[in-house]
Amino acid sequence: MDNHGVSDQEFALFRKLIYRLAGINMADSKKPLLAGRLSRRLRHFELDSFGAYYKLVTSDEHRDELQLMVDLLTTNETYFFREAAHFDFLQSFAASRRGRPFRVWSGASSSGEEPYTIAMVLAETLGLAADWEVVASDISLSILEKAQTGLYPMERGKGIPPELLKKYCLKGVRSQDGNFLVVPKLRERVEFRHINLIAPETRDLGQFDLIFLRNVMIYFDNETKRKVVANMVPHLREDGIFIIGHSETLTGVTDQLATIRPTYYCRPHMLGPLSAHGKTGPARAQRQSR
Repeated sequence: MDNHGVSDQEFALFRKLIYRLAGINMADSKKPLLAGRLSRRLRHFELDSFGAYYKLVTSDEHRDELQLMVDLLTTNETYFFREAAHFDFLQSFAASRRGRPFRVWSGASSSGEEPYTIAMVLAETLGLAADWEVVASDISLSILEKAQTGLYPMERGKGIPPELLKKYCLKGVRSQDGNFLVVPKLRERVEFRHINLIAPETRDLGQFDLIFLRNVMIYFDNETKRKVVANMVPHLREDGIFIIGHSETLTGVTDQLATIRPTYYCRPHMLGPLSAHGKTGPARAQRQSR
């Protein structure tokens, strides 16, 4: 057994399990992360090894614990207005479709910063009276429950332009001092859903103008990437945009989407019309004026 408390054999078992359940390929370097995140569960059940915990989570009597294990190993850090150029694009793209229903899917929403950022931009661009919707999905039930509250420590709001922070967030008082709350009128425009992207139940999701799948494929191998994108593309409108993270690519992953420019994809027949959308707008000006 190594100094992280997880033997190579035990780590191999968990690596195969999380790959089967979530499509995440855990490198050897993630052994300390696995040990750190699961060690308190061993203490909770008074177990003396990770092998014993593996037997517990794979038994039929502990399905809830299996979901909790998935929650602990798949939660990734995110923040408001991450990769800001994407939200400048969202602003101009949404404005170009003003007057028609507009829907966005945040495919790996984690603790909610991305979908609430999308909602702020759409509220500013289209208005709260307009017909728009944000669907936010994640594999982790616990992180979805946290995201639905819209409650964050104040330091998590550093990326939000001051004007939007004032307009769409409430500063906590008394017991909530040091936190802020996304206002109800914005929270109600975001629908959070528990979806596993490698085996999704998405028949009732409908179609989206924009799909965000950012900073999650870096954890997938090529086979899983192909499966995830193939599951999501049917929900992209014929004239829609698929956005990924700056460290990711769909090259070799799908032939159903073509590159407009790095991180932006559309259906091949829409390449010309959609590539004209720029990345400038008031959202960028707000951030530069801070």
